[in-house]
Amino acid sequence: MKNIVKITGALIVMVMLTSCVAYDNGGYYQTKKIPPGQAKKIYGGSAKDYAPGQVKKRRGY
Repeated sequence: MKNIVKITGALIVMVMLTSCVAYDNGGYYQTKKIPPGQAKKIYGGSAKDYAPGQVKKRRGY
């Protein structure tokens, strides 16, 4: 009888530990977006390449 209680207790603990889930948003909300002009200065190219409103005008996509 004691063995059944131990096994049941161990199973309950295992189920409780496996049900814990940690979510990670990938840092999406934590990173700050830099303006297109600053991205141009850092990485080179045109500011239009880094502007979100210019997606349709990009070549090769």
